[in-house]
Amino acid sequence: MTPTVVVAGVRSGVGKTTIATGIMGALTRRGFAVQPFKAGPDYIDPSYHQVACGVPSRNLDTWLLPHPTVLELYAKASARRQISVVEGVMGLFDGHSSLDEEGSTAQLAKLIGAPVILVADASKVARSVAAEVLGYQRFDPALNVAGVILNGVASDRHLEFCKPQIEATTGLPVLGYLPRRPEFEQPERHLGLIPTVEGTVARQWYDALIAQIEETIDVGRIAELAGMVAPPAPSAHPELVEGRHPQVYPSEPQPKRAVIAVAQDKAFNFYYQDSLDLLEAWGAEIVPFSPLEDASLPEGAGGVYLGGGFPEMFAAELSANRPMLDSIRQAAERDVPIYGECGGLMYLGRSLTGFDEVAYPMAGLIPAVSAMSQSRLSLGYREVEARADGPLLPAGQQVRGHEFHWSTLEQPPQDGESVYRVVNQGGRPDGFRAGSVWGTYVHVHLGSAPGLALRFVETCAARSSI
Repeated sequence: MTPTVVVAGVRSGVGKTTIATGIMGALTRRGFAVQPFKAGPDYIDPSYHQVACGVPSRNLDTWLLPHPTVLELYAKASARRQISVVEGVMGLFDGHSSLDEEGSTAQLAKLIGAPVILVADASKVARSVAAEVLGYQRFDPALNVAGVILNGVASDRHLEFCKPQIEATTGLPVLGYLPRRPEFEQPERHLGLIPTVEGTVARQWYDALIAQIEETIDVGRIAELAGMVAPPAPSAHPELVEGRHPQVYPSEPQPKRAVIAVAQDKAFNFYYQDSLDLLEAWGAEIVPFSPLEDASLPEGAGGVYLGGGFPEMFAAELSANRPMLDSIRQAAERDVPIYGECGGLMYLGRSLTGFDEVAYPMAGLIPAVSAMSQSRLSLGYREVEARADGPLLPAGQQVRGHEFHWSTLEQPPQDGESVYRVVNQGGRPDGFRAGSVWGTYVHVHLGSAPGLALRFVETCAARSSI
């Protein structure tokens, strides 16, 4: 087993992304080949990990993905590296349900057998932080909480009011702290941190953070704790031992048979790395393109994948790039499969109204009229059922996904034009389909069910020049 450690927070906003990224960067600077992971469905935090480690960060979500698939993806990526660092999601025990651990960081840590380092916010407490840590330590005796890092420490004196009581009460080592310094805070907007692809995170920020981590956190001890990772118990997943669970990656190399254009720029960058890798593994040639800057789709593309992102921040530029919009429309006229998720749905629609309250014309391939809302956040896991045969699913098949957006639609879709029926929300219709174009608010991980990536590749193969 590859040495692995999980960096988890007592709640959102305690600085776990900053601390996890800093630890990844410090280990990398020490010569370790670090594989970063992110618990849950987040797209933005992994972009910080990638800059720190030099390799893509991968999502491990125990609700979106079957547990054997989580283990497959974890083992495949970590086997190529010397140490893995997993950043948690929300609070340690937060997940899909209020009464069980499904989808939580704690469940993931137990599944992969990794020790947990708990990040606690000390900025407004002193000795009381020990009581909080004790509660997290005892809440689930099966979880291996192995150490604590404090964030927001104001001074050495402040640290002396926190650290001794934690260690005396819980027996856990305090592995260090991050001081209360505004320069370590990253700017946020309506969906959280700003993705690094936009160039807002300076190299100096990483350098200063890593230097601070090296000074006040015991990175060597963290590497030692990572060696405490234990292989999953065979009794927990007998289907793995008996070979009854299908792998999502092919067992043998597949021939190239499709060219899929994937939108990747400042406006569109929300993709699960394993989704893209699965498409390639099943025979797709992934060709990136920019709806912001390019004049046309890549030559020979037999399919188009428009992921999520922040098209609302670049609505004027997207609308002004008429050659690209024309290229997308021409592809639709040729029945090239075009699949858009969230931001992709907004781009494929008739218009997008940004925060400037201007309605910018978009591709007009589906009847979506979207606008940004400051007061209505759609967030959560979704179980969806395909309303008709599509590039990912045949009609009637169900899959798990995730929704996270502030935009709203002027008119919701009707049953006859929708992409999905949201099973866990009363069967409401989601998304629009028109000809070879599908647009949905639901993000789907292509490892959520066997065959999703293969179906997408086969759908695009008929229109590809390869």
